[in-house]
Amino acid sequence: QVQLVESGGGLVQAGGSLRLSCVASGRTNSSYAMGWFCQGPGKEREFVAGIRWSGYSLYYGESVKGRFTISRDNAKNTVYLQMNSLKPEDTAIYYCAARIRTTRWNYIPRREDEYDYWGQGTQVTVSS
Repeated sequence: QVQLVESGGGLVQAGGSLRLSCVASGRTNSSYAMGWFCQGPGKEREFVAGIRWSGYSLYYGESVKGRFTISRDNAKNTVYLQMNSLKPEDTAIYYCAARIRTTRWNYIPRREDEYDYWGQGTQVTVSS
């Protein structure tokens, strides 16, 4: 059992920045991966970024490359999503997800069904 709690969402003007946090607790280990997804109004959930607890593998969705940065703090069991140059189309609920099943070395899961636990989401609204 893993619990995930997101925070840091809010209302921001286009071009602004937000930093989302996801704190993981419960049964965790150094082998699992973490990801961020977003779901806008009337849209499907989309992959934003992913990271493993160990190693150096990162993966970003095409729409956020160069603007968003995923990072981790293993000691705090926390993953962050730094969101810069925000656009109105970034408006969505952002979800943190965790995979506890093993994967091949350095693989970053990018599909919903590749993750095992989800947070409740945090709302990000970008005004024009």
